[in-house]
Amino acid sequence: MASTFFTWLRSPAARDYFFSTHFWGPVANLGLPLAAIADVTKDEELISGTMTTTLAFYSMVFMRFAWRVHPRNYLLFACHAANTTAQSVQEARFVKYWYFGGREEKYGLTGNNTNRPVTEAIEAAKQESK
Repeated sequence: MASTFFTWLRSPAARDYFFSTHFWGPVANLGLPLAAIADVTKDEELISGTMTTTLAFYSMVFMRFAWRVHPRNYLLFACHAANTTAQSVQEARFVKYWYFGGREEKYGLTGNNTNRPVTEAIEAAKQESK
C-alpha cells in the first residue's frame, strides 16, 4: 500500500492535485477548525454567539458543496466537518453559559445563598408593593 502511494506521489496526477485548489483551498480553511479547537479552553464570555452560529452554518454549506462537486473534494469535506463540530461545541458552551446558568455557576450566584444585594433589593421591592 505504501509503495502504491509513493508511486502515485511521483506521478503527474499528484503534482496536479497538490498544485490545485482542491488541495490548497481546504488547507487554507484548516485555520477555522484549528482556531475553534484552540478556543475550547478559553473563557465562555469571549464566545460570540452570532459568529459561532454563522461559522457553523458556513461550514455546513461548504460540506454540501464539497460532497456535490465533481470530483468530490474529501479534504474540503473533512475540513468543514471538523469546523462544524468545533463550532457546535463552542455554540453549546455559549448557550450553557448565557442561558442555562453557566455564568451564575462560575460566579457562585447559585445555591441557597439568598443574602445577596440584588436578591435583597428585589425582596424589599416586593414587600413595598404589598
